[in-house]
Amino acid sequence: DCTNLTSITISNSVINIGSYAFSSCYSLTSITIPDSVTSIGYSAFRYCELLNNVDFPDSVTHIGDNAFNNCQALTSITIPDSVTSIGGGAFCYCTSLKEVTLPNTITRIEPATFESCWAIENITIPDSVTSIGRNAFDACHSLKAITIPKNVLTIEDGAFWSSALENITIENGVASIGDRAFSGCPITSIT
Repeated sequence: DCTNLTSITISNSVINIGSYAFSSCYSLTSITIPDSVTSIGYSAFRYCELLNNVDFPDSVTHIGDNAFNNCQALTSITIPDSVTSIGGGAFCYCTSLKEVTLPNTITRIEPATFESCWAIENITIPDSVTSIGRNAFDACHSLKAITIPKNVLTIEDGAFWSSALENITIENGVASIGDRAFSGCPITSIT
């Protein structure tokens, strides 16, 4: 709740950014995470509404639940291959987020990870992913096409609910599609 804080320099001795560490720092516009950091905790940057740039070093392995929830000025993120887990709701309500690069090291897209990311136009789900969580891409109003790779076994309830999906490609492998997974989408083709 340091509402006037505009920038942060984190020391190279820091290895963990804890839960709520910079939550509700409404004026924070950018953050450089040093190479020493391995974990970003629960809601660490939640409600940093002006945060428009985050550089993730190759040392980060975990991004916690809701870590960047409601960072409404973020427009693009590249998550390095060092990251093996991204928590549920991590980028939920990042309404300006247009470009996302996911690493080939995650095996699950957790519930609500990108829910209400209205500006995302396309996203590549890595071949390493085996499940897509509940409401993971709910209300992604600009997402018009998606390819579900062959290693995905489960698409959970409401995973793409109310997104703008018109074209869906599901490669052989999916064993379970949950309730309302694609409900409310203006789908014209599924292959």
